[in-house]
Amino acid sequence: MFELVKSGGWLMLPLIACSVVALAIIIERLWALRSQRVAPENLVAQIWQMYSQGKLTSGHITAVKEKSPLGRMLAAGLLNREHSREVMKESIEEVGRQVVHDLERYLNTLGTIASIAPLLGLLGTVIGMIKVFAAITIAGVGNPAVLAGGISEALITTATGLSVAIPSLMFHRYFSGKVEKLVVVMEEQALKMVEVMQGERERG
Repeated sequence: MFELVKSGGWLMLPLIACSVVALAIIIERLWALRSQRVAPENLVAQIWQMYSQGKLTSGHITAVKEKSPLGRMLAAGLLNREHSREVMKESIEEVGRQVVHDLERYLNTLGTIASIAPLLGLLGTVIGMIKVFAAITIAGVGNPAVLAGGISEALITTATGLSVAIPSLMFHRYFSGKVEKLVVVMEEQALKMVEVMQGERERG
C-alpha cells in the first residue's frame, strides 16, 4: 500500500486527506440523520396528551427540546402556546431554520470533496504525463522503464481521485435527499401541533 501511495506522487497526500475527511463525515451524518433521532414518532401525540391533562410544565418542554431536532421546533411553539397561531408558527419557523442548518452540517464539505477529488486526480495525470514527455526528451522511447514512473503516477492519482469522488458524491446526494425528507416530516408535525392546540384540527 505504501508503495502504491509513493508511486502516485505527492498529490496522493491531499487525496488521502480528502478520503479520511469524507469517511468521517459519512459516518457522522449516518448517525446524526437517523429518522428516529431527528423526528421521533408520536412526539406530537405525547405532547398533546400531557397538555390536555394539564401536566405540561416547563421541565417537560425543556426535556422535549433536548431530545431531538423536532423537539427543538415543537418546544419553540410550546413556549408561545398562549399566544396566537401566527406567533406559534413564527417561533417554530425561526428555530426550524437553525435546525435545518444543523441537519445540513458538513454536507457542503462533502460536496466540495466530491468536486475537487477528480480535479486532483486530473492534476496528477497532467504532472505524470509531463514527466513522461520529459523522460522521452532526455532518453527517447527505447527504454520503457524510464517512462513507467510518470505513467504510473498519472494512472494512480486518477484512479484514487475517482475512488474518493464517486462515493462522496453518492452520499452527498443521499444525505441531501434525507434532509429534505426530514424537513417535510418536521414541518408536518409542527403544523399539526399548532393546529391541534389552536383548535383548528381534530384531536383524535
